[in-house]
Amino acid sequence: MAEQAEHKEGPVESIMEKISEKIHGDDHDSSSSSDSDSDTQKPASPSSVKAKVFRLFGRERPVHHVLGGGKPADVFLWRNKKISAGVLGGATAVWVLFELIEYHLLTLVSHILILSLAVLFLWSSAHSFIKKAPPRIPEVHLPEEPILQVASALTIEINWALAVLRSIASGRDLKKFLIVIVALWVLSIVGSRCNFLTLFYISFVLLHTVPVLYEKYEDKVDPLAEKATIEIKKQYAVFDAKVLSKIPKGPLKAKLV
Repeated sequence: MAEQAEHKEGPVESIMEKISEKIHGDDHDSSSSSDSDSDTQKPASPSSVKAKVFRLFGRERPVHHVLGGGKPADVFLWRNKKISAGVLGGATAVWVLFELIEYHLLTLVSHILILSLAVLFLWSSAHSFIKKAPPRIPEVHLPEEPILQVASALTIEINWALAVLRSIASGRDLKKFLIVIVALWVLSIVGSRCNFLTLFYISFVLLHTVPVLYEKYEDKVDPLAEKATIEIKKQYAVFDAKVLSKIPKGPLKAKLV
């Protein structure tokens, strides 16, 4: 009888051992799967942190798209170095010609036309004597559609600027009013130091240097810009609390509030 009891207990014990091994195995698998899930979830945190990185002017697109994309953005970002260098060199030559040499635009255009017409006239008149084919003078026609598009775009921008000036003059936004006043004051100082051509040339050079440098070093520039933005906001909050809040509100602004 004892041998039969031991023989019966043997299969029971083996079944219990298999069940316990299966349970421990499931626990091990669930723990490993949870570890693997945690491992897979950990790398997602840097991307979410990266998505919240401060970008200058609050942009969310690359610099190329911010500049409008296409060929102008390629020129500003030096995608084709030959074209960008040629455009910048041409602008520099024009600035040197008119600003340093003090050549006048009307004089330059007149001299170019005189030289071109004289060469073409002499060539057309003497082609039979010099035994060469007469020059092929192309017919030049200005297309209407691009000119209309440019005029339409300028009209939209001018109307937008007039609407902004009207909104500022109506006293609705004191912050925007102060920003515009300071910007116009700085612009008047710059205008008194240099003429329009020099100012245009400086802006042109900045367009060909600042975006490409920012695109190259944006990871270093953006943290500094974030610190500067926070500091400016702090200083403006202090200025608002001490000065702007004490200015009496007009009737229109009181109604809006």
